[in-house]
Amino acid sequence: MLSNRAVRPVSATLRRPVVSSNIIRSYATPSAADTKPPVPLYGLDGTYASALYTAAAKASALEPTARSLDTLHGVVKRDTKLPAILNAPTLTTSDKSQIIAELEKHTGGSDKSGTVKNLLAALAENNRLGILEGVCEKFGTLMSAYRGEMELTVTSAARLDPKLLQRIETAVAKSEYSQGKKLKVVTKINSDVLGGLIVEVGDRTIDFSVASKISRMNKVLTDSI
Repeated sequence: MLSNRAVRPVSATLRRPVVSSNIIRSYATPSAADTKPPVPLYGLDGTYASALYTAAAKASALEPTARSLDTLHGVVKRDTKLPAILNAPTLTTSDKSQIIAELEKHTGGSDKSGTVKNLLAALAENNRLGILEGVCEKFGTLMSAYRGEMELTVTSAARLDPKLLQRIETAVAKSEYSQGKKLKVVTKINSDVLGGLIVEVGDRTIDFSVASKISRMNKVLTDSI
């Protein structure tokens, strides 16, 4: 697992990534209208995702960058120990260099423009590796808008059966909620929902969760006292 390798001492001198401390500002300066992120994002992860979009657009590397980030997102989600390592406040420069090197191995050669490498270097330099998963998700939102897709987010307490997800996607695609757009299915696990589902598409939220039902029941009980 990546987390096991990422914490090993560096046995040889590693080349520290060359990156300006002002990389985010330079990333975020568009040279043409078509490099501007298609939708506004908020939060620190949104800032990095928007900056990465601009950099990738300038390099004509949006799709390769998206593939690289999709792969990295999968790595972070699968390796349960990795988020804790990325968020560790005691990471040394050598630790960060080795983490970046390991993460780069998972981009599958898609990052020929070096934009993802520069992103990782910027996150490491600013002690922000812990927001990598959020950056990947926000970049996915930008790419969906760029492709004319609509995100269909399904949140559940446990991993859903692929057949059930397919049924949900088909049902939403046939409904007015999809607005005739191609859907991009995003799944999230949140134990707080207890059971059931929360389906989000566009600006609509359909809450079928057990937590929501309990909340409504508690409100009814409270209002009746």
